[in-house]
Amino acid sequence: MSLSASDIARIASLARLQLAPDESERMLNQINGFFDLVERMRSVDTAGVEPLAHPVAALEDITLRLRDDVVSEPNNREANQKSAPAVEAGLFLVPKVIE
Repeated sequence: MSLSASDIARIASLARLQLAPDESERMLNQINGFFDLVERMRSVDTAGVEPLAHPVAALEDITLRLRDDVVSEPNNREANQKSAPAVEAGLFLVPKVIE
C-alpha cells in the first residue's frame, strides 16, 4: 500500500493542517516508508513461532519478578460507606440512570 500526493492533501485537510509543498512531499515519503516497513514485517514467516511474554525471554530463561499478592490494607468498608446515602449488603445504592 502506498499513498499519493492527493491522499496526503486529504489527510492534511481532515486534520486541519496546512502543509507546504515540500512538507507534503516529505510527509508522503515518510508515510510510504512506514508502509514499506510494515509490508517487510508482514513478509516474515512466523509460522511455528510462539509469542513471548517478555522480549528478553528469547535470549535467556527469565521469570517475572512479581511480588506476592497479599492484603496490605485493612478492611475499612463500613467507615468508607458511612457517608453514603444508601448502602445494602456492603454495596452503594444509586438511582437508576438508564431506562
